Amino acid sequence: MSLFSSITIGQYYPGNSLVHRLDPRAKLLAVPLLVAAGLLAKGPAGYLAAGVPVLMALAVSGVPVAAFWRGMRFLWVLLFISLIFHALSYPGQILWQWGPLEFTREGLVSGGKVIYRLSVIILAGMLLTMTTTPVLLTGGLEKLLQPFKRFGLPAHELAMMMTIALRFIPTLLEEAEAVMKAQQARGGSIASGSAGQRLKAAVALLVPLLAGSLRRAEDLATAMEARGYRGDVKRSSFRQFTYSSWDFAVLLFVFFSLVMVVMDRWVI
Repeated sequence: MSLFSSITIGQYYPGNSLVHRLDPRAKLLAVPLLVAAGLLAKGPAGYLAAGVPVLMALAVSGVPVAAFWRGMRFLWVLLFISLIFHALSYPGQILWQWGPLEFTREGLVSGGKVIYRLSVIILAGMLLTMTTTPVLLTGGLEKLLQPFKRFGLPAHELAMMMTIALRFIPTLLEEAEAVMKAQQARGGSIASGSAGQRLKAAVALLVPLLAGSLRRAEDLATAMEARGYRGDVKRSSFRQFTYSSWDFAVLLFVFFSLVMVVMDRWVI
């Protein structure tokens, strides 16, 4: 298995579940509420209220848990490092000691809370991109930003930029893998050697990757201009969005979860 083949960020997983059928505007509105709930959660009730909507959506979405696990494979490393950092930096009851390094119970609990919060936020974002096609995301985001156009906000351009960015994530990963294989064929590798050699290999990877991204962006812009594309013209939409009762129910449920988190943090 290649290094980047398991990364599923920005990739759509086809399906016909309730989460797939939700209006993209409802999902775009629900994600910030879930992120706020994940950030504000403090007590056990708050953590439960923040995590339940995400877990329910994950179960209903029909997307295999293995796909989410693969998508978070590299993020688990960062989360584990965060846990170690918290365990070493928080004072409290010492569970393990080696020289000046002390693992404390309070540090592990604090690190576990951070991992839980970040997992809720990351899974909410992954659910959005894995159950919504880039076209629907673009249309939904543009519709949500439509009222702000009167204040000069380029709603269509912002939505188009987001779609292109999501579309090119898999392409960039494939290009990065090709560059890495070329490095390995020349005897260099970012996955082996000393720290200095790995840093040098990383720089050698980023430079052609950045150059390729700029070249691809220029080619895309030229192709769009050649076809007469202009972002500032008024155009009609092929797809019309309509909220269903499920959209309102999901938004109400997510909002209620956020209210529970806020009450658990400041009221109860």
